[in-house]
Amino acid sequence: MEPPMPTELLNPFSIAGRRAVVTGGTRGIGRAIALHFARAGADVLSVYVRDAEAAATLEAQALSESLPLRTCRADLTSDAGQAKVLESFAQTPGPLSFLIHAAATGVHRPFDQLTARHFDWTFSLNVRSFLQLVIRLAPQFGTGGSIVALSSAGATRAVPQYTLVGASKGALESMVRHLAVELAPRGIRVNSLAPGTVLTDAWNALPDRENRLAEAAKRSPIGRLTTVDDVANAAHFLCSDAASGIVGHTLVVDGGCQVLE
Repeated sequence: MEPPMPTELLNPFSIAGRRAVVTGGTRGIGRAIALHFARAGADVLSVYVRDAEAAATLEAQALSESLPLRTCRADLTSDAGQAKVLESFAQTPGPLSFLIHAAATGVHRPFDQLTARHFDWTFSLNVRSFLQLVIRLAPQFGTGGSIVALSSAGATRAVPQYTLVGASKGALESMVRHLAVELAPRGIRVNSLAPGTVLTDAWNALPDRENRLAEAAKRSPIGRLTTVDDVANAAHFLCSDAASGIVGHTLVVDGGCQVLE
């Protein structure tokens, strides 16, 4: 009798038994990804910085569903916060398989109201912390693995009062391409994921919120906004062995809106 085939060969979409770090992982898209991965059998460390209540709610949900998910409070823009993520990850055994960088911040103002402080804060979390986290966590990866950075439409298109966030996401996508080339020989794939219009708390800070959301849904070929589950499913795919040939790519998940530009 032949030995059974490895699980990953029987189901290349499986991520069960692997370990993931999800930044920005207690709210919005990051929360959806953390829950999705845990429900798919991955052991998840969900990193957050401010909203302790959201983290407690997520932990309670994970406990009620018996999910392998725990949280870590850490400021990714500081060396101490970065070290705390590494320390928290090391508390349980096994190599790292996935890093999903969903943490993001930004200032939504006209260009002439932006300051150097706004620039530094936005790029510090959205870009610099990603690079530093990759540097710290790369040695923790086992054989193979996947890194996914969350981008946005503002990386390639102009969005009202989105100058700094859009520019930081453009820089993030460029960094993904360069890291992809350097890490591919180690068996670590790096890609970015650019959601369309997703209704999260982040929209509360954007001008003309209701009209822009309605226009986005109207323009969508599928007749609706992108959901957090749409994005979580795409992140799962990019991290699975089924996407083993996808390297240095930006996957757009927007219901087809980009083809109408």
